[in-house]
Amino acid sequence: MELIKYSDGYFMKEALKEAKKAFEKDEVPIGAVIVCKNKIIARAHNLTETLNDVTAHAEMQVFTSAANYLGGKYLEECTLYVTLEPCVMCAGASFWTQLGRIVYGASDEKRGYTLIHDSILHPKTAVTPGVMKEECSELLIKFFRGKR
Repeated sequence: MELIKYSDGYFMKEALKEAKKAFEKDEVPIGAVIVCKNKIIARAHNLTETLNDVTAHAEMQVFTSAANYLGGKYLEECTLYVTLEPCVMCAGASFWTQLGRIVYGASDEKRGYTLIHDSILHPKTAVTPGVMKEECSELLIKFFRGKR
């Protein structure tokens, strides 16, 4: 499947590359990128095991990296591409960044923010779920099968 440059699929594929890095480190394989004006300005993946830090989710890492790149804490002109629906912690952090848009792959039926309420996000944050859902889910399933 050829992806159109600057499409949601194109950027989600980049987030999946980050998830695969996490998989190789035996971290839960979730990856994220932040895009501003069609340019990836930050990349990250889960580092909770590596850093021994329960808050070191891919989204938290990528928010910090993007803010450092931009020189400010607000990401209202940015889009987060993440392979799994953000948890409540990450959705709450996205609120404080005033993130413009979130695009996620797989839904998280156990810990996703949508289980609580959509108002966790900033009111101006647009959401596009299910982009490359199958590919994102497959990597997570493969990881957790290996743990059983």
